[in-house]
Amino acid sequence: MATLYPSLEDMKGHQILQVSVSATAALWGDEQTPMGPCGVPPSECPQGWRAQPRANPISWQAQAAAGVRTPATTVVTEKPKLTSGTGDAAPPVLYPNLAELENYMGLALSSEEIQKNLLPEGSTALTPAGPPPGQLVAPLSGNNAGLRRAEIKPGVREIHLCKDERGKTGLQLKNVDQGIFVQLVKANSPAALVGLRFGDQILQINGKNCTGWSSDKAQRALKKASPEKIIMVVRDRPFQRTVTVHKDSTGHVGIVVKKGKIVSLAKDSSAARNGLLTHHYICEVNGQNVIGMKDKQLMEVLAGAGNVVTLTIIPTVIYEHMVKRLSPGLVKSSMDHSIPDL
Repeated sequence: MATLYPSLEDMKGHQILQVSVSATAALWGDEQTPMGPCGVPPSECPQGWRAQPRANPISWQAQAAAGVRTPATTVVTEKPKLTSGTGDAAPPVLYPNLAELENYMGLALSSEEIQKNLLPEGSTALTPAGPPPGQLVAPLSGNNAGLRRAEIKPGVREIHLCKDERGKTGLQLKNVDQGIFVQLVKANSPAALVGLRFGDQILQINGKNCTGWSSDKAQRALKKASPEKIIMVVRDRPFQRTVTVHKDSTGHVGIVVKKGKIVSLAKDSSAARNGLLTHHYICEVNGQNVIGMKDKQLMEVLAGAGNVVTLTIIPTVIYEHMVKRLSPGLVKSSMDHSIPDL
């Protein structure tokens, strides 16, 4: 199973750092071997290159492994300790100084921040072999709260819903392709409090399968249910997907949005690199629902979302079917736009 990354920027950054760790370990592993200017023994250097003291042995190797053009990096001169210990010594700095990589994909990168994101707190062990397969690695995104709030979890879950003092759940359901989906979650309603979100699929209501139900039948089932306890089985937003992007030095991710829909992508932007598509609506920004917001409000949410932004998107054809016959005024005035709890 391959290693997973939140974004292409995380993948490229991690590849550079992995080569840096391996090269640093090799650098200190055999102190008697003279090194050429290309960072390897003279016999392996291109013809005409003369051996010289080891200096910056990773710049071209890191770039070749990552497949990107980057300015030369530097390696700290202090000899690292390759074994874990229980002493008070600080863990060695084994990653390149990325202060010179401010133009890398338009991002300003910090060596200290990346080390913090990659190394567990208090760890003194060097692990150049890399993370276990399937583990999410995020040297640039780190332990980003927005990424975790936006996560679309696999599998199904059971929730217990009640009605408010007016006998309402704050939930509106819609039939799509023989399934029942959440069309609207009203702010401060019981449905919002249990974490239901636009696009969630309702598989069961009080033990009854919802497959093949009409929208009206699903609403009647909610209306007839006990006010104290409604048991629902839910699958997270199967029509949606998340894309994590990084703002450039000007604070942009590279999208043009009109009425909530992505209509254009900036060339070589983080949005383009990470596979955002036009003709998709933005449902969430860092897990916060933005459906029904005016474009100016959406841009304000994006501006305050931090340098790492996770967007939840849905194809236009599905979105427009899901909100069909739903009053735009109701969506703007009632949709839950709160920030989910972690």
